[in-house]
Amino acid sequence: MLDPQGLYEWDPKGLAVVDTALAQESAGLVMLYHFDGYIDAGETGEQIVDNLLEMLPHQVVARFDHDRLVDYRARRPLLTFRRDRWAGYDTPLLEVRLVQDATGAPFLLLCGPEPDVEWERFSAAVRQIVERLGVRLAVNFHGIPMGVPHTRPVGLSPHGNRTDLVPAHRSPFDEAQVPGSAEALVEYRLMEAGHDVLGVAAHVPHYVARSSYPDAALTTLEAITAATGLVLPGVAHSLRTEAHRTQTEIERQIGEGDEELVALVKGLEHQYDAMAGAQSRGSLVAEAVDLPSADELGREFERFLAEREGDA
Repeated sequence: MLDPQGLYEWDPKGLAVVDTALAQESAGLVMLYHFDGYIDAGETGEQIVDNLLEMLPHQVVARFDHDRLVDYRARRPLLTFRRDRWAGYDTPLLEVRLVQDATGAPFLLLCGPEPDVEWERFSAAVRQIVERLGVRLAVNFHGIPMGVPHTRPVGLSPHGNRTDLVPAHRSPFDEAQVPGSAEALVEYRLMEAGHDVLGVAAHVPHYVARSSYPDAALTTLEAITAATGLVLPGVAHSLRTEAHRTQTEIERQIGEGDEELVALVKGLEHQYDAMAGAQSRGSLVAEAVDLPSADELGREFERFLAEREGDA
């Protein structure tokens, strides 16, 4: 494998600020990381990243070579055409930033497009950065589509070697093989190297998985702050406000829907409550429930929304 150092470069000013912060944070820094392009139901991770960068002061510490890591034909960056010429280009930035929470405490944020190639080299590069910047805990986060109703609390599946930091939650899976991601490989390689890693996957209702679902982002953010000690009230308030608006809109749309759609959501509520009851009794087996599949539910909800748009 080629030297991972060739995939990124340090920003001298940003690195100097991190070194100053490390002198004051003897325990080390937290690094949050999330990449665009893989499964992120409800735009869970994307919402958190966008709010962090919009609301908190930050500066670049390291930049990855996007020209080497991004397949432009698979994910074509946007160019802006104005009248008779190209006027702008959305460069796909993959960067490590130093961010300050509401108390001024520093933490790191690695975000940008998921690398399309050289995952092993990229993971090794992230490990180098983690070790150079004194990261004590790396945290990744995203949403996964699940057969759950929007009318119940958002569930979480913690993973990694520090799942103890998200108590009262457990994975619904015993064992599963799923398509890989750079985010997951980074977690795996960091754990192999002896670093502490926490992953937080929010359970997003299938029928809103393709839309922004702030409830999932808010619940995930609350788990992150509880696990890390970061203070992010402004971000939480923004997500809470959007979550209220989204829930109101979903209820309005379902209230205008047909009986079949309402029955589908009721079925998921029945399943959720049956599982919750079984867990409270210490049982792993819930009452059998006749439920539609996730695909059926998604198709029904999409059909309903399409009909509404057609009538508008």
